[in-house]
Amino acid sequence: MKMNKKQAFIIATLLVLIVCAGILATRVNSPLYVDSSEITSTSAENAGKTSFFTESKLNRDQKYAQTVPTYKTVIDDPNASKETKASMIAQLNALTANNSNEQKVETALKGKGYEDSFCQIMDDKVAVYVKSPEKLTDKQAKEIKNLVLGITKIKDVEIAQKQ
Repeated sequence: MKMNKKQAFIIATLLVLIVCAGILATRVNSPLYVDSSEITSTSAENAGKTSFFTESKLNRDQKYAQTVPTYKTVIDDPNASKETKASMIAQLNALTANNSNEQKVETALKGKGYEDSFCQIMDDKVAVYVKSPEKLTDKQAKEIKNLVLGITKIKDVEIAQKQ
């Protein structure tokens, strides 16, 4: 049975919706910020377990590795419409740019002397978690925001300190 263009477009659209729903569900279930009472209680619970930073980076990398092939499948599908392919290419480019910027922010923070960090870009907002034994000063928070803005061009930055 051969698919026509309309059927291919419907399938591609459904794939996009499934991917978007998965990404949205992941982001809704992950914290946008951590309040200081959570930091103290969870750091004691996580002692001896995989660090928050390592686990978060692994999860992000796994999601990226799972999402990219889905986009590429639709892009490479000869039956997909030009509009669908263009949309997929734009989404894949945005995803790749965000992934690269997240890693650049983490590298830059390490260069600034922070032991570890995790950066997550969510559309027009950036969440940054920094490993620090002490509460971040206003000067440090401003420095982090400026660094993130310089790399991502996103002004809305949430910063949380983790031990």
